[in-house]
Amino acid sequence: MSRQSPFGHPFLLGFDEIEQALDRVAKAAGDGYPPYNIERLARTEHAPERLRITLAVAGFTRDQLEVTLEESQLVIRGRQSDDKTRHFLHRGIAARQFQRTFLLVDGMEVMGADLSNGLLSIDLVRPEPERIVRKIDIIGSDKV
Repeated sequence: MSRQSPFGHPFLLGFDEIEQALDRVAKAAGDGYPPYNIERLARTEHAPERLRITLAVAGFTRDQLEVTLEESQLVIRGRQSDDKTRHFLHRGIAARQFQRTFLLVDGMEVMGADLSNGLLSIDLVRPEPERIVRKIDIIGSDKV
């Protein structure tokens, strides 16, 4: 059975990229590690309104984390490797890898990232777009 697209209506032209983005988000939402928060930070005297993504990455060092912007996706990767020189009597904290992806709207900018107390925080800002109104001239013949 084929899936009915919500963007298949004839009045919704050019929304195929949104449908593809929704498919990517649905595929990436499977794993819950690492847990994360997304919060809205109010505009201050020194900073615009922004979003902050905070991931719980306890046990990862700055060198084991990578934050990249790939086209319109914010990708956070963590890579830990097993220390073969250590002998564990009990191993409850696994060395693991992760990749967490966030799809960003056009115009969203990454302000920076900070690692503190096992929390990786990434601040994002979307500049206020200009409101553009443009008149479209109608050309053609007035003859009936």
